[in-house]
Amino acid sequence: MKKFLLAAVNAKYIHSNLGIYSLMEYAKKKTAGQPEILIEIGEYTINHRMESILKDIYQRRPDVVGFSCYIWNISYVLELVRDLHKVLPDTDIWLGGPEVSYDAGRILSQEPDVLGIMMGEGEETFADLVLAYSRGQRSFAGMAGIAARDESGAVVEGKNRPLMDMNEIPFVYHDLNDFENRIIYYESSRGCPFSCSYCLSSIDKSVRFRDVRLVKQELDFFLRNQVKQVKFVDRTFNCKKSHATAIWKHILEHDNGITNFHFEISADLLGEEELNLLGRMRPGLIQLEIGVQSTNPDTIAEIRRKMDLKRLGEVVGRINGCHNIHQHLDLIAGLPYEGMERFKQSFDHVYSMRPEQLQLGFLKVLKGSHMQEMVSEYGLLYKGEPPYEVLSTKWLGYNDVLRLKAVEEMVEVYYNSGQFRHTLELLEQKMDGAYHMYEKIALYYEERGLSEVSVNRIARYEILYEFIGEEAVRDGFEELAEEFRDRLVYDLYLRENVKSRPSFARDQDGIKTKIRDFFIQEAREFKYLKEYEGYDSRQISKMAHIEGMRDGTMILFDYKNRDPLTYNARTFLLTPDTKA
Repeated sequence: MKKFLLAAVNAKYIHSNLGIYSLMEYAKKKTAGQPEILIEIGEYTINHRMESILKDIYQRRPDVVGFSCYIWNISYVLELVRDLHKVLPDTDIWLGGPEVSYDAGRILSQEPDVLGIMMGEGEETFADLVLAYSRGQRSFAGMAGIAARDESGAVVEGKNRPLMDMNEIPFVYHDLNDFENRIIYYESSRGCPFSCSYCLSSIDKSVRFRDVRLVKQELDFFLRNQVKQVKFVDRTFNCKKSHATAIWKHILEHDNGITNFHFEISADLLGEEELNLLGRMRPGLIQLEIGVQSTNPDTIAEIRRKMDLKRLGEVVGRINGCHNIHQHLDLIAGLPYEGMERFKQSFDHVYSMRPEQLQLGFLKVLKGSHMQEMVSEYGLLYKGEPPYEVLSTKWLGYNDVLRLKAVEEMVEVYYNSGQFRHTLELLEQKMDGAYHMYEKIALYYEERGLSEVSVNRIARYEILYEFIGEEAVRDGFEELAEEFRDRLVYDLYLRENVKSRPSFARDQDGIKTKIRDFFIQEAREFKYLKEYEGYDSRQISKMAHIEGMRDGTMILFDYKNRDPLTYNARTFLLTPDTKA
């Protein structure tokens, strides 16, 4: 019997590797009836100790092991391969995935322990490889989709395989026990109609779609099993209107109230039919990732991206207005024709669209991409090891990149957390744009050495309050100090009923009696907190929270009822004469 192990080293435990499961299912289909073949899956993470992974693979004793390679795990995988060959010298080692498909010759010349590399789509290639092993074949040079050494040791790259029919790829999810508390990845199409120079998806310009009838059946499986999240890996999910619309309609009509679906889309392609459909979705049913990358027309043209920025802004605003869909907008720093000042404009433009998350990423120069061919022309310097991230360009210096890294961290902490929205809205009005605000917060952190230490949530509020105090004195808006205090406290209690009050919170002693009386009355009538019936006033006062504001009003925070999009507590404004 030949034992094959398909191994994935994922970035996090919650991730799963759709690719290796697809390879296994397709190979099993093609080799059905041959009991001498055994194919297993091994999933690990880069946070596992190398020794633990090595031990697990060793104890499985595979005859052949194949590793799935990406920019986030290639260094880890190659280190593992070198040690694996020492303890299992008779095990054949294969690599596959985007990080080796376009650099097979170099990898094989540098890694003598690797027998061969599967290039491009792997399902048919792996199935053929399994069949070749079952026949006792030992030479693989020249096989389609494979790079391997011939008898002389020279690397031979076989011809490219025809692109697969998406309907031939088996559904990989049968037993969900292996995917408990993990993201389910699913693909209904492959390829991308666009030609963005930084992306490998542009190499495969032939977009292929899985039959919608199959897709619906498979989505029903997830819905029946109440999977928490299904993440579509389609590069531009809505590039074919009929395909996207049919799937969104099905999700809407069969919503189980639990499952969330994630899509990467091109927002400017959405028409009225799709927007009306999206507007009817349950809050939290779907989330959208939208790659803006830049708002500089020269940059957009140079990276071969097609985008109607005006339409994109209209669509994002329209979706925002429905308050039912989480939108994640991406920007990339380090693109051609975008220096620091122009990037700030892109940042402020996208920030003004108010997505739930703004991802500030950095250009990665991927092997096989057009961007790699333009390195000299752009004066592009990037890290020599994965993830090949930009260091500088002729428009953006390394010092600029460092500044942007600091801003990225502050955006992640203060904006993407969703925990400071009301405070930041007022602060932005007093600063010279959103980018400037985050840059100044980043500088404040850096000057005090705060970027190098672990900071808890309450401390983030304390730091922001101190920062605002200094800025208020410097820029002359001290009269807003009390409003900022109210907003910070409001933001804090919106998300969590914290027991340790921050130092800037007002003394509640003067309204303790009012708060106590309110909860006593509420425990009798349940006018506001209807879901708290069965609890007494002391219990309710611990489960909900009341905070006094500077104008004498009080805010009631109801933690049993939260916004499904932001997870913020429902609130009630209680005026001084309010009675339960």
